[in-house]
Amino acid sequence: MSEKLRSLRDRLDELDQRLVHSLAERQRLIAEVAALKTDPALPLKDTARESELLGRVAKLAEGEGLDGYFVQSLYRRILEHSVRFQAARQGSSAGEGPLLVAQLGVEGSYTHAAARAHFAGSPREVRYYGYASFGRTLDALRRGEAELAILPIENSVVGSIPETYDLLSKADLHLVGEEILRIEHCLLALEQVPLGLIRRIGSHPQALAQCSTFLDALEDCRVEMEEDTATAARLVAESGDLSRAAIASEESATRYGLQVLKKNIANQKEVFTRFVVIAREPRTADTRLPHKTSLLLTVTHAHGALASALDTLAQNGVNLTKLESRPSLDRPWQYLFYMDFEGGPHEPQVAKALEELAGHVAAIRILGVYPRSVPDSPQRVPYASAPRTAQALSEKTTAPNESSRPNKSYRLVSRAGHPQDSVVEIGHIRIGGDAPFALIAGPCSVESRTQIHDCARTLHQAGGGLLRGGCFKPRTSPYDFQGLGFEGLTMLREAADAYGLAVVTEVLQPGDVEAVARETDAIQIGARNMQNFALLRATGKTRLPVVLKRGFMASIEEWLAAAEYIMDQGNPRVVLCERGIRTFETATRNTLDLSAVPVLRERTHLPIIVDPS
Repeated sequence: MSEKLRSLRDRLDELDQRLVHSLAERQRLIAEVAALKTDPALPLKDTARESELLGRVAKLAEGEGLDGYFVQSLYRRILEHSVRFQAARQGSSAGEGPLLVAQLGVEGSYTHAAARAHFAGSPREVRYYGYASFGRTLDALRRGEAELAILPIENSVVGSIPETYDLLSKADLHLVGEEILRIEHCLLALEQVPLGLIRRIGSHPQALAQCSTFLDALEDCRVEMEEDTATAARLVAESGDLSRAAIASEESATRYGLQVLKKNIANQKEVFTRFVVIAREPRTADTRLPHKTSLLLTVTHAHGALASALDTLAQNGVNLTKLESRPSLDRPWQYLFYMDFEGGPHEPQVAKALEELAGHVAAIRILGVYPRSVPDSPQRVPYASAPRTAQALSEKTTAPNESSRPNKSYRLVSRAGHPQDSVVEIGHIRIGGDAPFALIAGPCSVESRTQIHDCARTLHQAGGGLLRGGCFKPRTSPYDFQGLGFEGLTMLREAADAYGLAVVTEVLQPGDVEAVARETDAIQIGARNMQNFALLRATGKTRLPVVLKRGFMASIEEWLAAAEYIMDQGNPRVVLCERGIRTFETATRNTLDLSAVPVLRERTHLPIIVDPS
């Protein structure tokens, strides 16, 4: 090692030490703040101050030549931990002895990661004890070997985890918290070997299900179920077998000295698992935090019984977030209903809803009332000026005609059967209804990693949230650049993730839809493909939003009929994009037909955007 490099590394070590000391000093100040917030009138989380702080540190960072988004991301984590730290100290003491937590799996498992995140701000020493099964984890809680337990209950790819629900229905236990963890599955092996040499892959059954598409593409490879992901990684490390691999986290790779062969191998690009914290007795949390209530219902076997029960929530303004049916373990063909909704009985509308709900069901059991966890999602830099809403913009357009008659060629897209404006979410951006102004921008085609990262940075700094780039380009001439294909799509995804943006990209043929859908947040169907009916049907079978551009020579009726093809396949998340039509004008490529927007608002409930490029 050269003296110059050694000197630079020594200086970096000194800076890192100062950073840690500064974080420790900040934490001590936060502890003093927490002591002052025992007054229930003071908010635990000051949203306005956080927003001001994030904007301020971004400007400071950019003044020092740093990337503002990078520094904001670090501070969001610091602020998130600060709120946890303060909440954990309301009514708790560091002198209560160690907190014993029973978890599914060993250290390095996803449940262990969720537990560490959830109890990060605890004033007490936390000790974690791993168990091999769901039942053994709760048995340890019942026997008093642990004060709390944590189990996975729901996954964004494979849905609910039945073992947890079934155990909760039988056990006299209580939910007292939740944690939503971002899951990043990796393929781990002893060395960097080609995928074709792997013959055995082990992991937890849930992880295997979440990576089924990747596993199905492998040849001559056997899948093996293990107790948890970290155990699967440990077994690979102990085996000495180069043909053996595990699906687990990068943390497991570091812990057991394994190599990461491939990252992000789940069926969906973003995977979240919800974990619940369980106790023997209910606990009261700080009511200044947003809450969630979980119920177990038994409804009478009568016409409309469930509907009337759900209506009590709607009538009281309570937002239902989950409804799950599970077969009764005692009575065949009888069902229990698990329900989650926002709020707790300390809120008047929730208390009233619970009282009325009891009169519409055969039995009701409150599984728990606890602080609500919000998954980490990208946030944009605040706009320099207040964004205009779609409602404000619509004041200058023609209001929808309520007497619009349905067209036989399109029923699902018609406003006649759906008078309310639809809202489509692309990543963290809402389009339609009263959603704020949204900016979608990016290059016509992705040409290099540097180019698309520069575009993403510029878009982020301008307050945009959706990065659009062409990876598969339909060109008039076969000799023109056709795009970088899937290589360009990887670059587009990386650039968007670096700046907290959502991705919109075009797909040209039905066979590519599934692969493209794994990397993008929305699929675009270009003007040339507006009436490619096979492609419309293929995108209709996905769960992703579809941005449907108007064809160069298409009428409004034909455009809406094309949207009907997508919705008829079960995908209601369609956004119409006015692209311009061909006229006798030759000075421009297209003539932007803005007059189509008020006509569309009259005929359809779908969101409408305009591409003026």
